[in-house]
Amino acid sequence: MVIGRSGRRKPPVEPVTLKMLVAGGFGVGKTTLVGSVSEIRPLRTEETLSEAGRPVDDTEGIEGKSTTTVAMDFGRITLREDLVLYLFGTPGQDRFWFLWDELATGALGGVVLADTRRLEDCFAAVDYFERRGIPFAIGVNCFDGAERYPADAVRGALDLDDGVPVVLCDARDRESVKEVLITVVEHAMNRAAAEREPATT
Repeated sequence: MVIGRSGRRKPPVEPVTLKMLVAGGFGVGKTTLVGSVSEIRPLRTEETLSEAGRPVDDTEGIEGKSTTTVAMDFGRITLREDLVLYLFGTPGQDRFWFLWDELATGALGGVVLADTRRLEDCFAAVDYFERRGIPFAIGVNCFDGAERYPADAVRGALDLDDGVPVVLCDARDRESVKEVLITVVEHAMNRAAAEREPATT
């Protein structure tokens, strides 16, 4: 029996899997971002804020926050049939930064989530990615009631190179977060392609 072209089944596609970090300051929305876009139940390592941590956990502007990530958040999203991202959300407080190097191993790139009310809180994450040469994009989480600023204003305030993408987003919205993740993937791929090009003399 001859099977026509319409009867042929396409071979299954083996997806490429990539690792991406989601970093930023304490209370900026990293856990929310991973949870809103993950197609699996996200792994969370949240603990209730304690009295002992109050002197070091700055909750000014986020007084309603009652929990904190102490190790990482983990989620997965399929962007295309052949492309899967594994998301690792880093803890925001500096006393947990020793975990970042382990989480960053093998990462394609990162998202630095920013809150314009506490923009200085993401400087450490920006510096981390820049020093290690990891491609990243800024995702400005547009909180309800927070003043909105154009991407160029945020770029200037963070003193970013022109090539670093800045995207306004809502960490609660799946499609908004997908746009940020796609931006990081494209930025990382473009940078890798540019690095492979032979230098002109």
